This record gives sequence, C-alpha cells and structure tokens, in this order.
Amino acid sequence: MKIKVVDTTLRDGSHAVEHQFTPQQVQAVVKGLDEAGVYCAEVGHGAGIGGSVLQYGLGKHDTVELIRAAKDVSKNMKIGTLLVPGLGTMEDLKAGKDAGLDMVRVAVHCTEGDVGAQHVKLGKSLGLESIMFFMMTHMTSPEELAEQAVMAEDYGADVIYFADSAGFMSPNQFADRIIAARKRISIPIGVHTHNNIGLGVGNAIAGIEAGATYVDGATEGLGAGSGNGNTAAIVVVLDKMGYQTGCDWYKLVENGQKNVRPLVRHSLEITGDSITLGAAGIYSSFLLHVKESSEKYNIDPRLIYDELARRKVVGGQEDQIIDICQEILAERENK
Repeated sequence: MKIKVVDTTLRDGSHAVEHQFTPQQVQAVVKGLDEAGVYCAEVGHGAGIGGSVLQYGLGKHDTVELIRAAKDVSKNMKIGTLLVPGLGTMEDLKAGKDAGLDMVRVAVHCTEGDVGAQHVKLGKSLGLESIMFFMMTHMTSPEELAEQAVMAEDYGADVIYFADSAGFMSPNQFADRIIAARKRISIPIGVHTHNNIGLGVGNAIAGIEAGATYVDGATEGLGAGSGNGNTAAIVVVLDKMGYQTGCDWYKLVENGQKNVRPLVRHSLEITGDSITLGAAGIYSSFLLHVKESSEKYNIDPRLIYDELARRKVVGGQEDQIIDICQEILAERENK
C-alpha cells in the first residue's frame, strides 16, 4: 500500500522555535525533504497562514514569503500550509496560491467542521489539494468524529485528517477514530500525532494500520510540545511493515542532522511537562507559553496545567495562561 508522507517540520516545528524560521532555513530543509522523496512539506507560522499575531507569537517572516522560498527550491514535492479559519482569511489563501502553494489544510476543532467549509471550497476552486484537518480529536467520540468527516466530504474535501493535538490518545483510541470514519467516507484519511507521552510514532502507525493513507511526521520530531512523530522513524517502521512511502529514510536522517538539529531550541525529550500535557489533553503548543509564564510569574507550571485541563482549553486560548497566572497571584496576596 502507498502511504503519502507529509513533513510538518516547517509549520508545527515553528512553535518550537517561536516562529523564527528564515527563508534560508526553510530552503535548506525543503531541499533535503525533496531529495528524500517526501510527498509534501508544510510551511509557515505554527498557527498557519495569517497566524502571526501576539496571541500565538509573531513570526519573523510572513508565511507567504516562506511558501515562496520553499517553492523556489522544491522540484518534485508539494508545498502546503495550514489555515485556521478566523486567523487565516480567503485573501491569505489566494496569496499563498500566488506564491506557489499546492496544498491547504483547513484546521478546525473536532466538532466544528462547518467552520472550515468555505475555506475548503475556496481551496478546491484554486486548484489546491484541500484537506479538512480536525484538531484535538480526543475531545469527541469516534462516532461523532465520523459524522464530522462525512460533512467534510460533502463540502468537497480531498482528504480528512485526524490530529491527536495533545498527544493524549493510546493507539487503540486513535485507531478507533480512523476505523469509524473509514466506514462512513470514501476519501483518504490522514493522521497527525504528537509525542507528549511517547506515542508519536506508535500512534501514526496505528492510524495507518486502521486505514489511513496519509501520515504526518516532523524531521528530528521538531514540533509543539515534545514534538511530533519523527518522520524518519515513521518511514523506517513502515518500510519494515511492507508499506511503500517512496521516502529514503537515510536522507531524512541526514537532512535532520544537518539542517534541523541546529535549529532546536529546547529538549524534545518526553519530560514531566510534556507528559502532563498529554495526560491532561492540553494542546501541545501551550508548552512553551506555560514555561515562559511560569518563569515570569514564579508559579509552579503544574498549577497552570491543572487549571488549563480543568477549563478544557483548545488551540487559540493561549491567552488564558496569563489569566490563570493573574488569578494564582491574586490568591497568594489574599492569603
């Protein structure tokens, strides 16, 4: 079976470098991914095209500029980006297309597929491979998620993606979501995993075994939280299992060592903080925001994580970290 490998280093990995990728860094990584046979490289701000705002972190360079840089050196590989409705606009997507964009993944909360309908339709009209990308899929049941997938197929999505955005699920929990959707839709399914409790690669494989034919990884695992499933490792495991990826894992490793590892700013190991994210089901991109606020206000990060978990926060609610810190400080003063 042919599996299409999408590398998200230059988008999800943007969270881990505080959105400071340069066009030169993007081109170096893209050249390596292209030579390794990757299907698509996702490029841009961690929160997607249009995501460079104070709430998420300001990017050093605009996503459209990075797309153009990537497209200039890609010979065979598609260049994609993420679009979060409410951050990315129709005009942003058109600008991305003009810069050479081949694929758009419209990212919505797992129960809000209708929010991305018009963006998927626009992507289709622009000739882009248009994907509905469901985030935080642990927050709904397999059956409810399958219903959302049916709606997305009706909107015209070419592919449905399920993201374990918090690195929360076990392999069987993740597989159950793909199996339920596979029974209801005819278009391909993709999987996106995080490594917060050590299952980035395992859950990617579980998703493929359950019927997914697109899989995300990140070079050196560079991504939000403790990172994503490592692209090279995923390819190695798939090779061992008899799947065809068209990727050269050794070239992926070389690209990682030469062009990605020097960019890593924090440990991608499974840490106490990352395990807390995964166990509580907190969006992976919150990790560095919590770390920064914890140090700034001298607050135990566990207190912040506990409250984030209680509030069941989702992507886009990073501003609540500051609110929580202010509440904790106020409680201290009143004691």
